[in-house]
Amino acid sequence: MASVSTYLNFKRETESAFNFYKKVFGTEFIGGVYRFSDMPSEEGAPPIADEDKDLIMNITLPIVGGHLLMGTDAPESMGFQLVQGNNVHISLHLDSKKETEYFFRELSNEGVVSMDLNEMFWGEYYGSCTDKFGVQWMFHCPL
Repeated sequence: MASVSTYLNFKRETESAFNFYKKVFGTEFIGGVYRFSDMPSEEGAPPIADEDKDLIMNITLPIVGGHLLMGTDAPESMGFQLVQGNNVHISLHLDSKKETEYFFRELSNEGVVSMDLNEMFWGEYYGSCTDKFGVQWMFHCPL
């Protein structure tokens, strides 16, 4: 079955971010946690820097509604140039105000609330925030 997931890149904090999301959503990682040290070496490729070996190469966590949150660390030593922007939000469509308030409270903790949860004119309970890892979230719940 076809599906869509959201893939997040972090400078060096994927493990912390995903342990936080695992706690918030109460789910378990799918398929294990792969680190850069798990990659087989390729002939002619430079070795992985010691300080990067324990970083996350790939991780997958189910969140709500069958959606998968995936991620990786993007160390500069491996050629990554990570720029966090405001062009991506993860939009959660939830079933109850109680559930919406829980996820909003947990994900905005130590982050920045951009819009408090409110009953909106378009018929949804809605709010938005940026979590402590710089990931932007939108919360929707039908009234």
